[in-house]
Amino acid sequence: MVHTITTRPAIHKKYFFMVCFIAAMGGFLFGFDTAVISGALPFVVKDFALDSLMEGWFVSSALLGCIIGVAFSGKLSDIIGRKNVMIISAGLFFVSAIGCMLAGNIFWLISYRLVGGLGIGVASMICPLYISEIAPSHFRGRMVALYQLAITIGIVTAYFSNAYLVKLSGDHSFTGWLDYIIEEDIWRSMIGIGLLPSVLFWAGLFFIPESPRWLVLKGRDKKGYNTLLKIDPISAGKEMSAIQQSMQEEKGSLRQLLSPVYRTALIIGVTLPFLTQVSGINAVIYYGPSILDKAGFSLGDAFGGQVTIGLVNVIFTFVAIFTVDKWGRKPLLILGISLAVFALLFIGFLFYANVTEGPWILIFILLFIASFAFSFGPVCFIIISEIFPNKVRAQAVSLATLALWIGNFFVGQLTPIMLKSPGWGPAATFWTFAVLCAPALYITINFIPETMGKSLEEIEAFWKTKYASKNYVTKVN
Repeated sequence: MVHTITTRPAIHKKYFFMVCFIAAMGGFLFGFDTAVISGALPFVVKDFALDSLMEGWFVSSALLGCIIGVAFSGKLSDIIGRKNVMIISAGLFFVSAIGCMLAGNIFWLISYRLVGGLGIGVASMICPLYISEIAPSHFRGRMVALYQLAITIGIVTAYFSNAYLVKLSGDHSFTGWLDYIIEEDIWRSMIGIGLLPSVLFWAGLFFIPESPRWLVLKGRDKKGYNTLLKIDPISAGKEMSAIQQSMQEEKGSLRQLLSPVYRTALIIGVTLPFLTQVSGINAVIYYGPSILDKAGFSLGDAFGGQVTIGLVNVIFTFVAIFTVDKWGRKPLLILGISLAVFALLFIGFLFYANVTEGPWILIFILLFIASFAFSFGPVCFIIISEIFPNKVRAQAVSLATLALWIGNFFVGQLTPIMLKSPGWGPAATFWTFAVLCAPALYITINFIPETMGKSLEEIEAFWKTKYASKNYVTKVN
């Protein structure tokens, strides 16, 4: 018996990491599909003679798809389950990659980009939600951060893939169909190669269990308990009791979030994701080559700069993984947001002063990326997957992720116009991002509770206790 007890946790830890790794592959596809456009964009603009408005629409059409995908994914995951919704997202990624690669005109290219956006939107909501619901409290922060790490790896993979295909297209050794997608229209292979990870994601999903909290929500308590046993046999009984109790106490309606008890959670859940996007992170990812070109880099150097950006993004996400369950969510946010605002202000100053020669622009862009990577990026997904009550978590996270993609949509649509406008330009663009990023610091300090080490049910109880305490003080006074 002693031997069994001492060896089981290690076995279950391996199973748990495998489950989280497969779910995080949705983040890889999210990052890859988002970043691959940075390399394909100049070629698409040239091939189809797109003006600034159409260039922005080509980028943000996928973001519109994200908004639509997020809008229905929360409710859908409550009906058919978290796992089935992830399977749908994998299928959407696959259809988008094939469709974009074969698109005969700009209409169909944008249409299939919109399908890809649906996949990104669904994955961005359901994958971190699933991980948060299946992870023990002492692993939850770093495992949801693993999802963000997968996004950054997807981004840098897209950069390497784009750079490699550009080099490959110069060989002029291809014939037939390969000549068409690699040499004539290289953007087709850039986008189309995304079908490979989408197939791997889809296949892996058949090896993971359904979320135990969704199973309890649907009255399948025994199956939910068996899933908890596979993950953490020592705490399964205690966690199961807490989940059942929270399900009995909740109403299961989004109106619950409008009540005074959860109003602060709702404000955090809507504003924090929105502010992560208007900080300018995806403007740097989408339009990195254009920004670096304005700083004096050639197109080839810009691709190199983008790869550097991607690698820094990956490396500093590891900082979040190793510290978020030790230092806490708030310290990482406060430090990261402060550095990000500083970097954005300084980038704007460099453009304003026309100091675009040398490495300074790239250095401060990398500082911004590093700051975002260990704080704003992963911690936002962690917080919005933690702070909502069990019965409405999926719909609430869907609402929070919707706010994220609305911010992303406007940034994607307006950034090329802002960068090219004589009255605006890069300097004012980055200063605008700094001003929009700063309020996140105030929200973090004054509203966000520290959730490190607490179970989802304990966080839910915190809001109730805080409201009861505040209500009691008000009545006494």
